[in-house]
Amino acid sequence: MDLFLTLLSGLAWTIVYLEAIRLGFRQRTYAIPVAALGLNIAWEWIYAVYDLAHDPQVQAYVNLVWGLADAVILYTFFRFGRNEFPKFVARPLFTAWGVGIVVASFLIQWLFIAEFGMPGMKAAEYSAFLQNLLMSGLFIAMFVARRGSRGQSLVIAVAKWIGTLAPTILFGFLGGSLFVTGIGLLCTVFDLAYIGLLIWVKLRPRMFAEQVPALG
Repeated sequence: MDLFLTLLSGLAWTIVYLEAIRLGFRQRTYAIPVAALGLNIAWEWIYAVYDLAHDPQVQAYVNLVWGLADAVILYTFFRFGRNEFPKFVARPLFTAWGVGIVVASFLIQWLFIAEFGMPGMKAAEYSAFLQNLLMSGLFIAMFVARRGSRGQSLVIAVAKWIGTLAPTILFGFLGGSLFVTGIGLLCTVFDLAYIGLLIWVKLRPRMFAEQVPALG
C-alpha cells in the first residue's frame, strides 16, 4: 500500500507538471502560482539531493523528476510571466521579485529543517502539506485574477487533487498524523472547489473573459 500510494502521488504530480509545461509554452504564460512553485522547487531539490546521497528510495527519484520539471515551469514564469503584471512592473523588477521568491523559498525550507531536523520526516511532511495548501488557495486566486481558466486545466486540477490525496492517506490516515490529515483534507476542499470552477468555465464560457489582454 505504501509503495502504491507513493507511486500514485508521483505519477499524479508528474502529470501536473507536464501539463503545466505544455500550457505554459502553448499559452505563453505560467501555469502554477509562483509562490507555491518556489516552495516546491526548494523542497524537491533539497530532499532529492539529501535522500539520493544518504538513502536513495523511490521518493528520492520522484523528487528529482519533480525538481527538473519545476525548473522548466520556473523558466516559463520568467519567460512569459511579466505580461501578467501591470506596466509599471518593469522587467528588471519582475526578475528580481521572482528571484527573491525562490531565495525566500529555500530559506523557509531551511527554517523547517532547522526546527525539526533533517533525518526525521516532520520537516518534509509539515512543509510539503502547508505549501500544498497554499498552492490550492493560490490556484483559486489565479482563476479569479485571470477571470477564467487561461493557463489552467482540469488535468492539472484533478491530478493535483489526487497527488495530494494519496500522501494524505499514507502519512495522515495510515501514518496517524492529525496535522497531515487535517491539512490534507483542507487541500481536498480547496482542490474540489477549484475543479468546480474549471467545470463552471466549460459549462458557461460566455460568463468569463478568458482572453484577457496582456497587461504590459
